[in-house]
Amino acid sequence: MAFAALSVILFLSTLSYSLASEQQDVYEDLWNMSIDIANKTLYVDFMQQMQSNSLQAERYVNFTLQDINYVLEVSNMLKKMSKMVKKPDDLRELITGRYKSYVKFLDLLFQQYFFKGTPSIKPTRVMKTYLSTYNKAMTKDPIYFAVALVPCARLWVWLAKNLDIPTTSVYYTWKVDNMGGQPEKHYKAVLNKYLNTPEKIITARALFRLQMQNEYDFFATS
Repeated sequence: MAFAALSVILFLSTLSYSLASEQQDVYEDLWNMSIDIANKTLYVDFMQQMQSNSLQAERYVNFTLQDINYVLEVSNMLKKMSKMVKKPDDLRELITGRYKSYVKFLDLLFQQYFFKGTPSIKPTRVMKTYLSTYNKAMTKDPIYFAVALVPCARLWVWLAKNLDIPTTSVYYTWKVDNMGGQPEKHYKAVLNKYLNTPEKIITARALFRLQMQNEYDFFATS
């Protein structure tokens, strides 16, 4: 009987350790399980023409306008989330920090493209779908809104690093502007800390992959 009880204890300990080990790098696990979407995004027509410097300026302008609308709408959501999330402190600081970062970037975009006020940009069907995923995440545990932010943050850095754009290309600036991000500094510790049950990890994986697909759809239809 004692041996049986010890066996159960050891089994539970092993199971607990196994789950803990998995949770230690949930941040990387989320990315690795969606790397196939990152790879296919790299080869969409828009990205390949950017790489070959043959992308028409009109397509890039339309892409940029949709991106500005994305940053504007997500900034507004982050503003609401930063008021809603009071605890835990590190998650609140993450949301508040991302809000400040998005607003700073939005101001830069407005200056760069000479917007005098908030522009009225009609979102595409794909962008509406993308933003609706964020809206749904706002109604859940705040950790999931943090999860929803990561695909954009990681994918753009990865794409910029993997696109072979020469310094002579008009799109080299896009590569340089996006390849230096370090999203793990903001998200990794918090996601690994609070995605701490199998159920939360499963939900996070589904949301992360959906957002990666939204990113793919954005690039594929640009």
